[in-house]
Amino acid sequence: MNNVRVRFAPSPTGPLHIGGVRTALYNYLFAKKHNGTFILRIEDTDQTRYVANAEQYIVNAMEWCGIQFDEAPGKNEKFGPYRQSERKDIYKKYADELIKKGHAYYAFDTAEELDVERNKAEKNKTPFIYNHTTRQNLNNSISLSEEEVAKKITAGDKYVIRFKMYDKCFENEILTAKDLIRNEVSFKLFLLDDKVLFKSDGMPTYHLANIVDDHLMKISHVIRGEEWLPSLPLHLSLYNALDWNIPKFAHLPLILKPVGKGKLSKRDGDKLGFPVFPLEYTNKKDGKTSTGYREEGYLPEAFINMLALLGWNPGTEQEIFTLKELTDEFSLERVNKSGAKFSPEKTNWFNQQYLQAKDNKEVAKLFVKILEEKGIKSNPTYIQTVVGLVKERAVFIKDLWSLSDFFFISPTKHDTKASKKQWKQETGSLMQEVINVLKPIEDFSSENIEIILKEWITTKEIGYGKVMQPLRLSLVGALKGPNLFDIASMIGKETSIKRIENAINILK
Repeated sequence: MNNVRVRFAPSPTGPLHIGGVRTALYNYLFAKKHNGTFILRIEDTDQTRYVANAEQYIVNAMEWCGIQFDEAPGKNEKFGPYRQSERKDIYKKYADELIKKGHAYYAFDTAEELDVERNKAEKNKTPFIYNHTTRQNLNNSISLSEEEVAKKITAGDKYVIRFKMYDKCFENEILTAKDLIRNEVSFKLFLLDDKVLFKSDGMPTYHLANIVDDHLMKISHVIRGEEWLPSLPLHLSLYNALDWNIPKFAHLPLILKPVGKGKLSKRDGDKLGFPVFPLEYTNKKDGKTSTGYREEGYLPEAFINMLALLGWNPGTEQEIFTLKELTDEFSLERVNKSGAKFSPEKTNWFNQQYLQAKDNKEVAKLFVKILEEKGIKSNPTYIQTVVGLVKERAVFIKDLWSLSDFFFISPTKHDTKASKKQWKQETGSLMQEVINVLKPIEDFSSENIEIILKEWITTKEIGYGKVMQPLRLSLVGALKGPNLFDIASMIGKETSIKRIENAINILK
């Protein structure tokens, strides 16, 4: 496949939803698979919903995910500028061309006039649609004479430019198109409205700007969300009306809520207790902060792996993919038509897999930040060893503290339920004997402690549980943690004895 050029074209109206990240990811994978070009274009024609920091948020999110753009605002703008607000002078030319060819028209209807028409339709219990059934009776250049139209424009009357979606003289009422995911899709043109292409404020609507930009930037494939499928007949009609080559289209399935029905929305994360944004986002209007995957402790590789499989499958049992492996394996043919149900539990599983696969040294470097926040300084080698002992039980880096705190600080209290069950009347004197066994040991390695202590238990002819459980309670403060002899060896003989003595005093 030659000259593949795809684009991710978000609107800077707020934080980037994970559905948008997945769209960007699929575009990126498709481009890299075919040695093509991946473009970021900012579609900011809707100035009423524009959010000042949203564009930078998009860039930061993509950087965290490891998704790099070949062309973007300020980077290799081969067909720039790459912000639509900086291209607005380009679009009027094509709107005028559509009018000249008879595919579009001026509409002078005021909001009040359109409200009257809607009320009329409502009384007749019919929907009001601005299309081939109504346009000739409304305030536009189809119903008005050329002189009246020219007079209105000269007088400065406000107008929009609408696309003539369907005419009764058309031969075909049905538009059939090819979608790379859904195969053949069909639309009844006579049911569609005449969309506004150019607004009265001098800005194009998404539909016109999108088509013009894709054409001028030589986009070969448009890979976008399913929610844009209803716009496909308009976009195809615009390409045909302008006599332009049509790119290939692929509409991705929706990401569905984990429970119930419907699309996963930006509000669902706060309601259901999991992130729906890649990075934390604070709404400047109300000051409300929504958490992000990065801030919750997810690894970017795990996040991307999860998203890739949320609508696409490789056709094998493999679930763990590097970005390079995803690029090699990805194809639009294996993207599902039906919606993909999001699973917070599966997302956590991915993070756990990636955390376990990371080198202990790398994990230790991340864990150091948490230790420093708690005012704990320790030897890097020691931290690395601790990580190796507890890492397999962690889902996030932040879990390492609760799994390993006893390696760094002595317990100040002991689990109440475990103490009642494991610490009997004779346990204190038994633990004092354990201290006497530990004191003379010179080689305080895990293996040597285990041999000596087990030999003593066997000689005493008592059950292992009567010693090992209270000993763990003494060293850890709870019945948790990795191999008990590893813990003793790590914290050292002196600390181990002090902790046992403390438990004897507290639990007597």
